[in-house]
Amino acid sequence: MRKIFVLDTNVLIHDPYCIYKFEDNEVVVPIFVIEEIDKLKRNPNTAIQARLVSRVIDEIRKKGSLYQGVELEKDIFFRVEIDNNIEDLPTVLRRDVMDNMIISVTLGIQKKNPEKRVVIVSKDINMRIKADALGLEVQDYKNDKVDYNELYTGFVDVSVSGEILEEYSNSGKISLEKLDINSENLTPNCFIRMNCENDFATGRYANGKVRKIILGDIEAWGLRARNEEQRFAMELLMDEAVKVVTLVGGAGTGKTLLAIAAALEQVVERKKYKKIFIARPIIPMGKDLGYLPGSEKEKLKPWMQPIFDNIEFLSHTRGEKTGEKVVQGLEAMGLMKIEPLTYIRGRSIPAGFIVIDEAQNLTPLEIKTIVTRVGEDTKIVFTGDPAQIDNPYLDANTNGLTYLAEKLKNEKILGHMTLVKGERSEVAEIAAKLL
Repeated sequence: MRKIFVLDTNVLIHDPYCIYKFEDNEVVVPIFVIEEIDKLKRNPNTAIQARLVSRVIDEIRKKGSLYQGVELEKDIFFRVEIDNNIEDLPTVLRRDVMDNMIISVTLGIQKKNPEKRVVIVSKDINMRIKADALGLEVQDYKNDKVDYNELYTGFVDVSVSGEILEEYSNSGKISLEKLDINSENLTPNCFIRMNCENDFATGRYANGKVRKIILGDIEAWGLRARNEEQRFAMELLMDEAVKVVTLVGGAGTGKTLLAIAAALEQVVERKKYKKIFIARPIIPMGKDLGYLPGSEKEKLKPWMQPIFDNIEFLSHTRGEKTGEKVVQGLEAMGLMKIEPLTYIRGRSIPAGFIVIDEAQNLTPLEIKTIVTRVGEDTKIVFTGDPAQIDNPYLDANTNGLTYLAEKLKNEKILGHMTLVKGERSEVAEIAAKLL
């Protein structure tokens, strides 16, 4: 039986094309949602998605009346609901709250269609709780969900004989057949740890073979990997053939530090790329940026400070000046730009080394918008911790970082590494694991 799906604003912002993902069903957008979308066009964090939602609905409008409904491909029937049905809303719920207005619309639709399943689709947990408490069927938007717990780590462990390990150590490469590994279980650019009693060796998989890599033989801007995972990540960061790198890890695992060190090494020292672009999404914790005192640069500094801290750490390893001074010097030479993500998104950046930090706070659409704008001879690195998300409508399974790593895992241009071991301090590592 066809269902009626009522979409919350956050679902449309999360995926402006979500209307086309409900095959063989009816999709309803309350008129209040259209008004909220219009307001979100003025928010720098949602402006691009909000405008895209408006364009998608406007294209549907050209095919027929939004009031009467429009037949779309995949047997989807879409309409905009203007009846608020406010009289059916319990008096305990305020009439000026957007979630409650959407609930009132849904109650009215259910009243008119008792024979059909009417479902609110929302990424807002409290919205789903309220709607369920009122007897409405609710669900999260699941179209682009990825199981974070099943996300591949970027490396595998295998047990081998002493003879195999010796052959590999001498020749520097080995076939999958000798390792007794099915290539279908491996992704391009993944790493293999061959274990034999008290000895081991590591390698990187590519083109059907495993090539030997040596721990500790790569340095970037004075930084050496402190553990095996970091060494694997460094291999991906320093390889020009790997155009997209995703680094996932908790606090103190070194993901951002490694990415910035690799960027500095390849732009400033080796001149493989023309410029470094470092960006982070601005997710205000507390007051919005507009309410903070000072100039725009002063307002942004708290969000960009972790970047300066990482550069300062790298500068100290080379006996140089503070991180902010290094950034100012590189910016003056046209070699570095540190900006909020909203300033970079939508631009085409050729021959650049791009680092997108805190990428777990981005939606799959935002990630797609960024990656599809990457210019020729550009490398882009996404770092983040899906277990620590500030965006209220994302989680470990629906954020753009997890989505990107999973969707591109079989492409040769992508390299992924999950960092587990903390290197910041013993306190930081214990806190990340237990708190």
